[in-house]
Amino acid sequence: MSFLSRIFGRKPPQNLGGKSLVSFDEHGVTRNMPDGRVEAVSWHELQEVIIVTTGEGPFEDDVFWVLSGNGRGCAVPSESAGMKELLTRLQQLPGFNNESVIQAMGSTSNAKFICWSRGNAL
Repeated sequence: MSFLSRIFGRKPPQNLGGKSLVSFDEHGVTRNMPDGRVEAVSWHELQEVIIVTTGEGPFEDDVFWVLSGNGRGCAVPSESAGMKELLTRLQQLPGFNNESVIQAMGSTSNAKFICWSRGNAL
């Protein structure tokens, strides 16, 4: 079982790389994949924001933002259009851990960094 399979608890989502688009509004976050599939999670059901890094870089995207809750979620490659804006919004979550983001961005191996958890929100 691959590292990403262990993190996702199943076969990892396809098309993690490429030009996916992530967007958000007052209701939640949506990731539109190049093949037309869509992943989404509402702010209400969001339970956790983690960053998963792999040792696959630097020529492949090796940083993924995983937003999950109530059996739904988005696995957003860091190179996705809209990710910079989403990060700004995620940093507004109560208790968001920017130190985890900094650690993740410096990682060159298979790792998981918890940035926010509903149970740990202030």
